[in-house]
Amino acid sequence: MVADEVSLDLSAGETLALLGPSGCGKSTLLKMIAGLERPDAGALAFDGEDLARVPPERRGFALMFQDFALFPHLDALGNVMFGLIEQGVSKRDAAKRAQAMLARVGLAEHGARKVWTLSGGEQQRVALARALVTRPRLLLLDEPFSSLDADLRRLLQREFRDLLREAGIPAIIVTHDRDEAFALADRVAVFKDGRLLQCAAPRQLLAAPANAWLARFIGFDNVLEHAAVPPGALLLGDDQPPARIVELTPLADGLRLRVEAQAGPLALMLSAREAEWLGDALFVGGTLGVGVDESRLLRFPLSS
Repeated sequence: MVADEVSLDLSAGETLALLGPSGCGKSTLLKMIAGLERPDAGALAFDGEDLARVPPERRGFALMFQDFALFPHLDALGNVMFGLIEQGVSKRDAAKRAQAMLARVGLAEHGARKVWTLSGGEQQRVALARALVTRPRLLLLDEPFSSLDADLRRLLQREFRDLLREAGIPAIIVTHDRDEAFALADRVAVFKDGRLLQCAAPRQLLAAPANAWLARFIGFDNVLEHAAVPPGALLLGDDQPPARIVELTPLADGLRLRVEAQAGPLALMLSAREAEWLGDALFVGGTLGVGVDESRLLRFPLSS
C-alpha cells in the first residue's frame, strides 16, 4: 500500500505514532523516511535538509524492527557496541558507552550473554539500547513491541517513553495497536488506505474524531452516522425511548448489552448494581429505555 497525500511534521524531542490497520501505508512511509524506499513524488526533509539524495547510512537515523534484528553470534554488549564501532568509535569507548546504556535499560549484568539466551523482553531492551547508544537524530520503530506478551509490553512501553524523553530523541513509531500509540506518542497520525485521516494528541483524537471509521478504530463502542457517542451521553430510564435488547453478555462486574435504540444500534455496560435494579427487564427481546444526550455527542467534521 502506498502513502498518498500525506503531510506531517515532527518537533524536536517529539514522539509521533503512525496508527492504522495492516496494509494502510504506515510502514511504507517509515521506510521512505529511513531511505529504504524512494517516494514517487513529494519531499522529505530533516532539520531543513532535503533527504532525496541522502543515502540511508548518512541520514543519522536508527531503525528498530519488530524482530529486533540482533546479531546472534554477538553477546548483548557486542550488539550494543556494533553501531558505535561502525561510526568509528574506539572499542574501548564503545564498550564503555554500550555498558552504560545496557545499565540504563536494566541489563547491566547481561552484557556477556549471547542474545539468543535472553528472554523476549531482554532482547527488546538490547535492541533499544543499540538504537539509542548511537544518539541518532531520529529513531524509527516498526511495531517494536508486537512480539511480546501483554503485561511485558505495557511495562516496556512505560520504560521506553521515559527513555525517549530523557534522551530528547524524536521518534516515529508504526503500530496497529491504539493502546500502544496512545501510551507512547505525543501525537498520533491515523491512516486508512494510504491516506492520513487525522493527526492529533491522543486526548484530542478522543474528544473530536474526524469520522465514523476513525472513531470505531480508536475504540468508541457507539458510533452513529454523524457522531460518536461517549459513555456519558447515554441516558437510561423509563422516560427514554424504548430500545430492544438484542444481545446480553454477563460479565464479572455487571452486564454488556447491545440494543436497537431509536438513535441506532448501541452497546451498554451496566454495573452489577444497575443490572440488579433493572432485574426482570433484562432479557433478549425485552425493552429498556435508552436515549442519547444530543448536547454531548462528538459530531464528525468529515464524512465517513
